[in-house]
Amino acid sequence: MTSAATIEVPEMCQSLVGLVKRQEKICRRNVEVMESVRYGAHMAIDECQFQFRNRRWNCSTVDPVKLFGNFLKLGTREVAFVHAISAAGVAHAVTRACSKGDLQTCGCDRTVSGRSSDGFEWSGCSDNIGFGTAFSQKFVDARERRRKNKNIKRVLMNLHNNEAGRKGVEESMQVVCKCHGVSGSCELKTCWRSMATFREIGAILKERFDGATEVNLENRKNRAVLVPVNNQFKPPTSSDIVYLIASPDFCESDPKTGSLGTSGRVCNKTSKAIDGCDLLCCGRGYETRTITIVERCQCKFHWCCYVICEKCSKTIDEHVCK
Repeated sequence: MTSAATIEVPEMCQSLVGLVKRQEKICRRNVEVMESVRYGAHMAIDECQFQFRNRRWNCSTVDPVKLFGNFLKLGTREVAFVHAISAAGVAHAVTRACSKGDLQTCGCDRTVSGRSSDGFEWSGCSDNIGFGTAFSQKFVDARERRRKNKNIKRVLMNLHNNEAGRKGVEESMQVVCKCHGVSGSCELKTCWRSMATFREIGAILKERFDGATEVNLENRKNRAVLVPVNNQFKPPTSSDIVYLIASPDFCESDPKTGSLGTSGRVCNKTSKAIDGCDLLCCGRGYETRTITIVERCQCKFHWCCYVICEKCSKTIDEHVCK
């Protein structure tokens, strides 16, 4: 008779489309962790779409099911961001699962204990960021480390951006404290290390996307390394996002670049930024249509404990790119 675990393994691993053999092997050996990996992938794409919601490229072509496959072949900064946010998503989700006690293979970070030099006591459940980032590195980077990879330039770019994503999670770690004593007098303060929210991490990586460095491949001392195209720039750190080629304008639909074009996108008529109708519509103009939206309004709290709202409708003008 076939055991439930034997059935579950291929189902879980097959749900992540495009895995290479090394990733499939990791998946089969770490089935309980893979639900967190899948959740991290969805979380990463949701965050990508939030951070780029007002841009011409809005991350809508990236499918979380196929995230760990060969989703985009160009070395643009958009691809670089997807690598960074996906590696960060896996690290964050696995770390959170450790802290919640969902995984047998890890728990809280017990290395953070004792009395701090700042006078507080380490206590509580510190996030085990070491386990989360190590698993992200092992699983996400496995695609780039296979022997069949011939494009060393793309391999180094992807590995660099995977690490930049994990660095974003590590560097967001913060000390959270709780006071103890009569009336919160803080006679004793206990603290633990906790990750930032993934929204905060997404904002950090988006800022690094905006300041990404264009790089090229050079051989130095018989070793291939990525160096800035502009030699006046400092070499990128492991926290920086790097890319190989300039991005297209994403104005028109093009499957090769992952562009859906901007036709049909809602734009902001009054904005002069990238979400404004002039820039988002790429000079093609826009159409204005009147729509009616229904919102909750005049909400009242009733003891205890629920809220009752009315429904209000209003008519607005919506501007859509041609």
